[in-house]
Amino acid sequence: MPIVRFDPFADLNNFQNQINDFLNDFSNNNSTLPVTDIYGDDKAVNIEVHLPHFKENEINVSENEGNLEISAEHSEKSDKKYLHRESATNYYRSFSLPKNVDLDNIKAKFSHGLLVVSVPYKELPKPKKIVIESKNAK
Repeated sequence: MPIVRFDPFADLNNFQNQINDFLNDFSNNNSTLPVTDIYGDDKAVNIEVHLPHFKENEINVSENEGNLEISAEHSEKSDKKYLHRESATNYYRSFSLPKNVDLDNIKAKFSHGLLVVSVPYKELPKPKKIVIESKNAK
């Protein structure tokens, strides 16, 4: 009779693999989040969201108490002979904006499935020179 090593964690590992398989199946249902890129320079924070198949009127960009909110909803209905097709795609994302941005001058552009939101920085006040008074001046 061969010697078999006892593995007390074998059942636990099998259970973990089953959970991983379930979660992978659940997440691989062809629903992916749009690619979102955030980058900045010395003038603005820029947010790019790739929204293929969306139309401009299906996208909403708003600012609410220092948060930039981007949402989009796309739906298609197709009735062909002996076929009914309906699909919907939703997207929502909220970004906390830095305190030094100009909320009144946010700009958004949408072209060829790419939404670009530019949030410019406020112009910071220039340092003011303070004159030092001296009683020992001659």
